[in-house]
Amino acid sequence: MLWGLRRRGARAAGLAAARRLWELAGFSGRLGYLGMTRRLEVRSVAGANSPQSSPNSGKYRDTVLLPQTGFPMKLLGRQQPDMELEIQQKCGFSELYSWQRERKAKKEFCLHDGPPYANGDPHVGHALNKILKDITNRYHMMRGSKVHFVPGWDCHGLPIETKALSEIGVNAQTLSAMEIREKARSFAKAAIEKQRAAFVRWGVMADWDNCYYTFDPKYEAKQLRLFYQMYEKGLVYRSYKPVFWSPSSRTALAEAELEYNPKHVSRSVYLRFPLLKPPPKLESLTGASAPVSVLVWTTQPWTIPANQAVCYMPEAKYAAVKCSTSGDVYILAEDKIPAIASVLETKFEVISTFSGVDLEGGTCSHPLSPDKGSPLLPATHVTMAKGTGLVHTAPAHGMEDYSVASQHNLPMDCLVDEGGMFTDAAGPDLQSKAVLDEGTDAVIKMLQSAKNLLKEEKVEHSYPCDWRTKKPVVIRASKQWFVKIMDIKATAKELLKTVKFIPGAALNSMVDMLDRRPYWCISRQRAWGVPIPVFHHKTKDEYLINSQTTEHIIKLVEQRGSDVWWTLPPEQLLPEDVVVQAGGPDALEYQPGQDILDIWFDSGASWSCVLPGTEQRADLYLEGKDQLGGWFQSSLLTSAATRTKAPFKTVMVHGFTLGEKGEKMSKSLGNVINPDTVINGGEDDSREPPYGADVLRWWIAEANVFTEVAIGPSALGAAREDINKLRNTLRFLLGNVAGFNPETDSVPVKNMYVIDQYMLHLIQDFATKITESYKQYDFGKVVRLLKAFYTRELSSFYFSIVKDRLYCESEKDPKRRSCQTALAEILDVLVRSFAPILPHLAEEVFQHIPYVKEPKSVFRTGWINTSSIWKKPGLEEAVESACAMRDSFLGSIPGKNAAEYEVIIVIEPGLLFEIMEMLQAEETSSTSQLNELMMASQTTLLSQEPRERAEDGIELTGTFLINLEGGDIREESSYKVIVVPTTREKCPRCWKHTAETADALCPRCADVIGAK
Repeated sequence: MLWGLRRRGARAAGLAAARRLWELAGFSGRLGYLGMTRRLEVRSVAGANSPQSSPNSGKYRDTVLLPQTGFPMKLLGRQQPDMELEIQQKCGFSELYSWQRERKAKKEFCLHDGPPYANGDPHVGHALNKILKDITNRYHMMRGSKVHFVPGWDCHGLPIETKALSEIGVNAQTLSAMEIREKARSFAKAAIEKQRAAFVRWGVMADWDNCYYTFDPKYEAKQLRLFYQMYEKGLVYRSYKPVFWSPSSRTALAEAELEYNPKHVSRSVYLRFPLLKPPPKLESLTGASAPVSVLVWTTQPWTIPANQAVCYMPEAKYAAVKCSTSGDVYILAEDKIPAIASVLETKFEVISTFSGVDLEGGTCSHPLSPDKGSPLLPATHVTMAKGTGLVHTAPAHGMEDYSVASQHNLPMDCLVDEGGMFTDAAGPDLQSKAVLDEGTDAVIKMLQSAKNLLKEEKVEHSYPCDWRTKKPVVIRASKQWFVKIMDIKATAKELLKTVKFIPGAALNSMVDMLDRRPYWCISRQRAWGVPIPVFHHKTKDEYLINSQTTEHIIKLVEQRGSDVWWTLPPEQLLPEDVVVQAGGPDALEYQPGQDILDIWFDSGASWSCVLPGTEQRADLYLEGKDQLGGWFQSSLLTSAATRTKAPFKTVMVHGFTLGEKGEKMSKSLGNVINPDTVINGGEDDSREPPYGADVLRWWIAEANVFTEVAIGPSALGAAREDINKLRNTLRFLLGNVAGFNPETDSVPVKNMYVIDQYMLHLIQDFATKITESYKQYDFGKVVRLLKAFYTRELSSFYFSIVKDRLYCESEKDPKRRSCQTALAEILDVLVRSFAPILPHLAEEVFQHIPYVKEPKSVFRTGWINTSSIWKKPGLEEAVESACAMRDSFLGSIPGKNAAEYEVIIVIEPGLLFEIMEMLQAEETSSTSQLNELMMASQTTLLSQEPRERAEDGIELTGTFLINLEGGDIREESSYKVIVVPTTREKCPRCWKHTAETADALCPRCADVIGAK
């Protein structure tokens, strides 16, 4: 086509600046092909050659260098899980941990595994936790650290005991302690084997041959030593205190063993405590014309028989009111008058008001025992949120009540036995009645008979339940062993200041839980656990424990396990000289105690049993948010108590797994996701297809694990789709490095073509961001960076541009080798960047790299390795300017083939023109680096408007600001892009519209064929 075009140099204005720009980009002269990308937007190009639509027919089919690889685009059906098993075997997954432990490494990274509970099948919560740990460990191993990761299991406790007995349908009351222990141990071992097999299948790298178990004799012995260290320091003591008690399990429970039922219904009562002795400051009330009573509300009527006082808030305002219905006078908080009158369906006339302190010195009569007095006492726990502002106080059945009793020397008589029944001390009307059932009914009837019940109503509220039986607990006083939290709390909180929390808000949550914890009950009334090494006197309220007795027991346990506590006679559990002092073998005055240690003490001792070296401090603890009040806390407290040191440097906290709609998983809802079903598929593959472990791992890495994590078919399907897109990218990379040997065929960076150098610049920046994201444990960001890079920078942009060069240039042409050099480097960086997340896919790719004859495991060859010479910040400005014009062109022909058009670029003289002129030396070209970027039939570069215009041309205008070196190089230039349909024919070999006639090759293809 004759355009009558002229180029105008205008070199004086822009040439020096342009050359400076190229120097910043790292170029010494004009280069071949330019590749560019828009950082904000990349357009896909319709009609671009691809393996599906490439010119592979006709007589030139065999001259086109199409991708060649055995790496499959997709793995269908059972192919994915089967391939993963093959990869695990072939690539030595089981030997990887021991290999990295034996290599020389300057750093050690220790992730201490919080023990999962050995009481059931592996579930998706396990997968979330173990896979997060594995991603972390694999990253640190690839970075060169020697990873210490010893998996463990929590093997004792009530839930295991309960499940073991329920499976055989036996009542625990009919079995001996040793029979229970044997069945529980057998159950725990079976659960461990199931869970271990699942963790290995998920690709978790660990020391599977040397796991730790809390029922291991050596572990138990170290735990007992830790217990005695705390006892010797006065941090463990025995006391009669109210604790959470499970009647259904007949044992004390810790706060962490409770679940709260928000829909629990209690029978609440409003009752009166008749005033027996008025407070000195309220003597005038004795002259009232009607009886005076203190008004009280409680949701636990069964505790009324154990009442010892009524508490008030000293600084609050109270009132004496007259009831219009009965004429009685009641004392209650002034703020509660309207609400209580409404509930009682009456009206109150205020007789007088006074401050809470004025109630001091008063006494009420017990509502069930008129002769018994209940003093009015001040207390800090009284609130105005609910009730009457006056609180019934039963020290044996409330933590705050106990605190009041301690201050005022009140009795703490417990009227409830281990089964949750009233004892005979409660009287014949209540004896043997379950306090939460018929016992409550009986108390309410007794209040009615005494005419002290004003109203009963049902109230729905949150109530604690046993975490395993799901049945309500009570608070009851009993003799238990406690840790003095108050003596450790300040140290523990100070130590937490040295710990990094991820997310940061988790620190405040843990401190809040510590602050709210009054004491830690560490004794349990069960058989399946580690015994508290104490001997009780047979007739006196005394116990025996000292360094001599404890060391003797520790040695026995270390050799034979904690079963000795139940199998050996008492005289063998004590040292000989102690037996002699205590009455001799035949008249021994002491017998072994029947309490075991809380399982949170079991697991909280793990740092002392598992962590390596004298420091015994892990780099990372990583568990669910429930462990802020559980294992994180028990580990911290035991470590702070015995050595004034935190056992962890960093604590990472993740959320729980939920159903796809954010609902809690439950069998009744049918939304429980079984990891094995995710991996291997269900009975119906169309409903539950086999996804393989890598899909599970990708879903976990991508999720915002610091909140609740939803899983379901759509989430898993989306994860599989993402991986398939990644596979497609990898297949392109692998297929196009066929016949390439990096050792002999690589092009030096300085000689590579611009687009290839630019991609190395981008991959270097990508690698930096990926590494930093792993370092911060932000795996979700790793996935986002990956997806953006392989979909946008690679598939949508770079691959569409370089396909022609890869497929249609001669095999060894420097242009093609330059591209292959970049592809090989990109492939290496890309595979290493996702290897910790998708280990099976990473190893599969390594098996298909054509220039690696004996592929090593990707995990044995280190982390991402990039070169500083790839970084060329000045190149970005040049690329962005060219991309601005490319986007104008492509945006004007939506859905059409760019190769069917010619592009004329008109730029006013100056810096931008000089940059473009370096990308295309000649005025019009179909082979320049600028034209490759445009993907047009040919590109023409002008500094002036063309003399003639095509009638069917599209004209687009724009400006581009070049701003470099802090503004030293700064210029805004206008440009015009003119788009016209090409008049050339499609080349039968490369399909570009660059041929003179329909049956002739284009000049480039003719040269390639001629060379062959």
